[in-house]
Amino acid sequence: MQSIYEAAGGGEGLLRLAEAWHRRVMADEVVSHGFSHGFHPQHSERLATYWAQALGGPATYSDAYGDETSVVRMHSGNGPHEEMDRRAIACFDRALSDVRPAFSEPLRQALHDYFAWATTTTMSAYHDSADDVPAELALPRWSWNGLQR
Repeated sequence: MQSIYEAAGGGEGLLRLAEAWHRRVMADEVVSHGFSHGFHPQHSERLATYWAQALGGPATYSDAYGDETSVVRMHSGNGPHEEMDRRAIACFDRALSDVRPAFSEPLRQALHDYFAWATTTTMSAYHDSADDVPAELALPRWSWNGLQR
């Protein structure tokens, strides 16, 4: 069976999705606040590489940029932000529509489920401090059946 990564068009398909999502969040008055401190100049490329690894593609993110602990720490210590999370997910769903020709309905659902899960669990787990994030977290892997354990 084809991985979500493959079904999404591999690295190029996920890069288009990451770029569409980034445009959407930067235009959102609430979600864009998360980027008010600045962001890496290759944010979309790095995000696409992270998603690629999580969705069944190569381990390029871990090899080149860091581990899950570093990603979760970037998203931690900012207090609860449920509205921002909801809006980030809505931006993701709209980004899926922006690149819709490449995404079938089952693929759209799998991508939505992954993004919503990651946003509301892993990336929202440590509201108080980034120092609370455990060392050596493994980057989660997601398939058509959800989180792989």
